[in-house]
Amino acid sequence: MGGGFGIFDIILFAMLAAFLVYRLRSVLGKRTGHENRRQDPFSSQPESAADAGNDNVIALPDRETGEAAPEVAPDTPLSAGISQIQSADPSFEAGGFLTGAQAAFEMIINAFATGDGKTLNMLLSPEVYENFAGAIRSRELANNTQESTLVGIDSTDLLEAEMQDRIAVVTVKFISEQINATIDENDEVVDGDRNTVVKVTDIWTFARDTGSGNPNWKLIATRSPT
Repeated sequence: MGGGFGIFDIILFAMLAAFLVYRLRSVLGKRTGHENRRQDPFSSQPESAADAGNDNVIALPDRETGEAAPEVAPDTPLSAGISQIQSADPSFEAGGFLTGAQAAFEMIINAFATGDGKTLNMLLSPEVYENFAGAIRSRELANNTQESTLVGIDSTDLLEAEMQDRIAVVTVKFISEQINATIDENDEVVDGDRNTVVKVTDIWTFARDTGSGNPNWKLIATRSPT
């Protein structure tokens, strides 16, 4: 009798466990359509069905971001260039572009420091990517690592804008505060300083094919101020 009751007890608990598993699956297994999805940090728009699965969409924010437009003097080459780009791409807005450019600036600096080739390939033109990748390979061959901290961006200014056929080209000057140091395999600093904040001026040029359905802006050139 005691043994029979034990078997019945086990069967009862098994049935109860199966019921609880079914109830949990019925709740947790449902997809409501509101699950969080990773979105492109540059895009001000939700990911569309056409973009789903495309990891290379780097759409800088458009005029719906509400960002204040930078002051651009009228009747200058810069204002004329912006007007040309807006004629080719009505969604282009200088304030939103600068916001996206700042995000790209930070991502590229971090990706270079960590050797993140996938992110760099997504944001750079092939020529610029090869330059960055070559520097990363040289660093790795020397068993060095890069430590970079972007303390802050002091200013982001449009310098030039123009259309080259159907390619929109925009040059931006970044003034930032950074901490940069190259570290060897013995954790010794071989270049830079881990504890010193330096002011850095970078001039970067971005480009996008306005005749293409691809919204990507890519970094096509870098230089230091002369």
